[in-house]
Order: sequence, then structure tokens, then C-alpha cells
Amino acid sequence: MQKVALVTGSSSGIGFEACLELAKDGYHTFASMRDIKKGEEIEAIAKKENLPIDVIQLDVDNEESIVSAIKKIVSDGGRLDVLVNNAGYGQFGCTEDVSVDSFRKQIAFQAQKNGAVIKVKTSFQEITDTGIRTNEGKIDCKIFVDARGVSSLIHKDRAGILSSAQYEIYADWIHKGQVKVMFDQEKYPGFFAWIIPSNEGKGKVGVAGRGINVAEALDEILEGKENYSIIRKIFAPIWIKGPIENFVEGKTIIVGDAAGQAKPTTAGGIFTSGMGGVYAGQAISKFLKTNNRSELLEYQKKWIDRFGKEFEKQIFARKMLERIDNQTINKLFKSITPEITKDISEKDDFDFHTSSIIKLLGMKGSIKTAQTLIGGELKKLWR
Repeated sequence: MQKVALVTGSSSGIGFEACLELAKDGYHTFASMRDIKKGEEIEAIAKKENLPIDVIQLDVDNEESIVSAIKKIVSDGGRLDVLVNNAGYGQFGCTEDVSVDSFRKQIAFQAQKNGAVIKVKTSFQEITDTGIRTNEGKIDCKIFVDARGVSSLIHKDRAGILSSAQYEIYADWIHKGQVKVMFDQEKYPGFFAWIIPSNEGKGKVGVAGRGINVAEALDEILEGKENYSIIRKIFAPIWIKGPIENFVEGKTIIVGDAAGQAKPTTAGGIFTSGMGGVYAGQAISKFLKTNNRSELLEYQKKWIDRFGKEFEKQIFARKMLERIDNQTINKLFKSITPEITKDISEKDDFDFHTSSIIKLLGMKGSIKTAQTLIGGELKKLWR
């Protein structure tokens, strides 16, 4: 009898990918989501690739919805072998409203539940013949997963690292749905400043740039503004040069920011880095079963196949941003069309797609202006 799987939160992201992977492995997969209209994309893929996927409505916060969904699965599938509870964590509100501590506790809980040993205040020191050495001694292991973030890249290429700062703020001048991005190559060379609302009257004000004092830059942005309270200050480096050359080095598997999987245009990387973790986990699992090293190399291949072209375009857009001055930025913004403004405005999050960043710089709306900057190289963005 065919095995049956249920994945909650399947309309996008990891839930979406989990459904496809399970269906490809032969599971009759039920892709559940609160808004069933968002299931059109996965239904189209299932039809095209002849995958056993059924989209069903399920709100994990509604008991009646849960009971109804389970009845349908049992009726149509006859059983339930696998549950991927992607939508099951009980934090409410926007992702940016969830505290880092709460997120880490949830990750630690899930890891421990699946057999992991949690060690705090333990730092990696070096690779050994049999595993790794930490400040608490040696640990034998076949694979070391390096997810230490941007800090692990500092010794590799300082040119790819920018200073950044972000303040969480309560202010009456922060309005829900209004993301502000400020370009100024003199104040924020190579990057920009931002105001991102997480709710009405609450949000994040940040800045990044090459060779600047980010604290002074943020204080300057806030200077003259009234009625605000700073809740938290975060200072951290960001990586903007794209993926590193090798995700796999010996017994070390590098993931997330440590592998350069954050977007070069915005330094955002929740999805791209998260999928890096998924692909790495799949590769490691197969390697431990077969002891075939080629399985590990599949991790980087899968990631590049999925995100490589997108990152190439972003890296190119970044090079353009770093080459233009404020006078040129002003010319580009003057040539922005209503269509470009509409496209950007419809995305009320900060982590724009590459196309929006390019449009924001006027590249589609002002081809002649852009060509004076980068000439024939512009064609690379549309290949």
C-alpha cells in the first residue's frame, strides 16, 4: 500500500519543498494550507510532473479544520504514515516580532526531541583526525556542519563583509506596510539604510555600508525625529559577495551565512540559507548510509541549481550599485515609471526579489541611463 504524508504550511517555503520531495519519493502527499487558493502553484507542478499531491485546507489553529482534514486524509489515503508539522509552532505575529531567544529555544527543542545533544558555551577550535576539538575537549564525528555565520568568513575575504547596525524602535512615524529604503553613496557606500515596520508604530531602523561608523550613521538618521524609544540595538557584520567557492571542505559541511548563502542585494537569507540546511541534511543522510563522498557534493549542486542564476544577477546588480554616485542615483530615480513603483509597492517586505532591486535602480525603466554606467554588460542580467 502506498505510504501517505501530510505537510502543513505547504503554500510556500520549506513546506512547499517538503511536499515535492515526499511526492517524488513515492508518498501520496497531502499539501495543507489555510488559504487553499495559494495551492495553485504546487498543483500545477504536481500535474506537470505527475506527482501524487492533493491540496487540502487546514488551519492548525482551528480544531474543526484539523478534524475535517484528517477525516479526508483517512478517507482518501486510508492511513497517515508521515506528518511534517511545518506550520505547527505557536508563535503569533510577523516573523520579525519573534525574539531570537524564542526562535533558538524552539530550534533547540526540536533538535533535542530528535536525538541531538545540546551544548551551550561550547566553541569550535579546530578539525582533528577523528572529529573536532572544542573548548571542552574532543568530539568524534564523521561530519562537522559549520553554521557559525559571517564570523567564519572574516579570515577568508574581508572585502565581502560590511558593517551593519539595526535598532528595534517604537515610534509614531513608523507605519505598517511602509518600507523605506535610503540610498546615499556618501553616507552608506555600497549599501543603504532602511526602516522596516513590523507593526503600526513598531519596526527596525538599520544601516550598512563600507568603511563607515554604523552607530553614528544610525544616530544621524534618528536625529531630529521625535517620539521614539529604542528597544534593542544589534551590531553585526553582513556578507554581500554571494556563495563561497566550496560548501564542502573535507569533513566540513558549510551552510547558511558561513557559506555565503545570504542575498548579495539585501543580505537577507532566511529562505536561501534554510534551503541550504535542507540540502545539506539530505546529502549528509545519504553519505552516512553509503559512505560515498559524492553524495556530499550533491548539496552544493542542488543549491546552485536552485539559486545560482538568481545570485549571479544580484551580484551584478550589487556591482552596479557600488559604481554609481548620488547624482546618477537621482537620475535613475527620476526615470522610474508608475509600473516600477507599483511593482515595488506590492511587495510589503524588505527582502525584495532581484527584479525589484533592479527596477528600483531604474534598469528596466531607464535602459539608456543604465547603459551609460555598464554598457553591454547589462545583457548579462536578462540571460
